[in-house]
Amino acid sequence: MRKDNLSKLTKSVHTGSPGDAQFKGIVTPIFPSSAYDYEGVDSTRYPRYFNTPNQKAVAEKVAALENGEDGLLFSSGMAAILTSLFAMMKKGDHAIFQNDLYGGTFHAVINELPRYGIDYTMVDASDSRNFEKAIRPETRIIYIETPSNPTLKITDIRAVAAIAKKHSIISIIDNTFASPVNQNPIDFGIDIVTHSGTKYIGGHSDLCCGVAVATKAIIQEIWQSAIHFGGSLDAHTCWLVERSLKTIVLRVRQQNQNALTIAQLLQSDSRVGHVYYPGLPEHPHHALAKSQMPGGYGGMLSFEVNSDAHLFMSKLKLIRRAISLGGVESTVTSPAKTSHVKMTPSERASIGVTDNLVRFSVGIEDVKDLIHDIQQALA
Repeated sequence: MRKDNLSKLTKSVHTGSPGDAQFKGIVTPIFPSSAYDYEGVDSTRYPRYFNTPNQKAVAEKVAALENGEDGLLFSSGMAAILTSLFAMMKKGDHAIFQNDLYGGTFHAVINELPRYGIDYTMVDASDSRNFEKAIRPETRIIYIETPSNPTLKITDIRAVAAIAKKHSIISIIDNTFASPVNQNPIDFGIDIVTHSGTKYIGGHSDLCCGVAVATKAIIQEIWQSAIHFGGSLDAHTCWLVERSLKTIVLRVRQQNQNALTIAQLLQSDSRVGHVYYPGLPEHPHHALAKSQMPGGYGGMLSFEVNSDAHLFMSKLKLIRRAISLGGVESTVTSPAKTSHVKMTPSERASIGVTDNLVRFSVGIEDVKDLIHDIQQALA
């Protein structure tokens, strides 16, 4: 059976999991060696070269799930994003970003790119034509994030990819919130897909990693910079990522289902203000999300508490406060105090991040138990 004919659920289990060739075990062993022979081998292996057995196993699995040709596994999501950006640009170049980025990416862009002589423009991604209007002769990158963090805005992936190709510009997306289960941007024309694998790819709140997926040619370009920046991952963590990916489809499907049920409940509760979830028909880009997220609308939602959001979160008993997301357990956070704390109050306000906004990473628990906890906290 051809691997490209396998379902995503089957790929998550079998692709990129070579097993144990020596003892015929079905689980890939951990290869912790940092020193390999260089004679009589197909490749000179070294952890910083991103080509050890455990590194390659995960890269192959993620690339298969994203319908990409090749991938690189990094030590964090930011390592994947910044390495991809710097690999594609040089001094004097220009990049275009949507303005409602994850706070860490936003902070990295405004602080790091100017230091290397790279200019940038932030645009409102709600209208894809804004990207084309911002293009200059020296523009090399268009970067988007959809659904966005934390207000779950949806950017038209097809339209942005088409604009980028029309002008021979590299397109990059942060696909973390959607996960490879719900959305595959390469299918819509995006060149490079990145993830903070710490979230849904890891899925258990116990590891840190990042991923970039693209064509073999583009990955080779990124690799040329990656080996210098040194953002590689050790064998033990690689092994945990491979293990986690085997259940990503099952986990994310349950999280999708729970999140939609909770979003519908919150929307009808008078104690809650605006609810941000692309699976709701009332979401301004629901139809667009439906067309580009065939696997589901994700396990992330945000909502505004009409009273005191921080008091609400302190009253939760089952759902935990945490700064990350995507784990099997449900967590909440205040973006104004965590993911977007490095932005100024006016910058946060411009993208809808208020002090009473709660970002909710919905886990795989019984949804009835989650609903009970939310209702008692609101009370």
